Amino acid sequence: MKLIDAHGHLNDEKFDDVKDVVARAEEQGLEAMICSSCNLFSSQKAVELSKQYEIVFANVGFHPENVDEITPNSLSEIEKLAKQEKVVAIGEIGLDYYWRQDNKEKQKEVFIKQIELANKLDLPIVVHTREAMGDTLEILRQHKVKMPSLMHCFGGSLESAQELLKLGFSFSFGGLVTFKNAKKVVEVVKGLPMENILLETDCPYMTPVPFRGERNEPKNVVYVADEIARIKGLTIEGVAKMTTENAKRIFGI
Repeated sequence: MKLIDAHGHLNDEKFDDVKDVVARAEEQGLEAMICSSCNLFSSQKAVELSKQYEIVFANVGFHPENVDEITPNSLSEIEKLAKQEKVVAIGEIGLDYYWRQDNKEKQKEVFIKQIELANKLDLPIVVHTREAMGDTLEILRQHKVKMPSLMHCFGGSLESAQELLKLGFSFSFGGLVTFKNAKKVVEVVKGLPMENILLETDCPYMTPVPFRGERNEPKNVVYVADEIARIKGLTIEGVAKMTTENAKRIFGI
């Protein structure tokens, strides 16, 4: 059974044992894991990890929480990194009004510039949105992404998901679907077609049941697959096959 973790952060400082983490993921059947980034440093590290480990691929870009770190040269440096062989998307990018609302215009500006960069390079984008679905949808309608792309750790409504489907987006789900209080996410998973669902861990965060409270790892994506199989009334093997095909299609791997 082959699996792909479509979104995680092996470049996070909590992973000081990446070699062992990758080995455990391979033992669990992962054939790829996508390492996403939040700023220039983590983007550089993601690219380095993709060169060191065969199953690791990289996303590069600025997370909305990190837009204040951007200098005049930052996006040109991201563009250089994005041209590396195993960089498969610009991400994670988007809007986050949960932590800050005083820099909304800056977040929007950086989001749009990174969409434009992705379109220039014929790459998909990986979008983070939190407490900002209205503005996220408005920007994505006005600045259409050329390539099929991904909403990661999707926590919006089924109605929002259906609007995003029209814009060419698929959705990745992680440990949240295993939480008892995740009723809205479960409804979205039920309502989406399997050809638009991917698996993720968002490691080292969002650890699924039964390991909540521990550091998350790519190997735990199997528990997400199992829960989605339960929600959709499918076999875990079927979910693994379909989500792996979906990830390969979007990321070109």
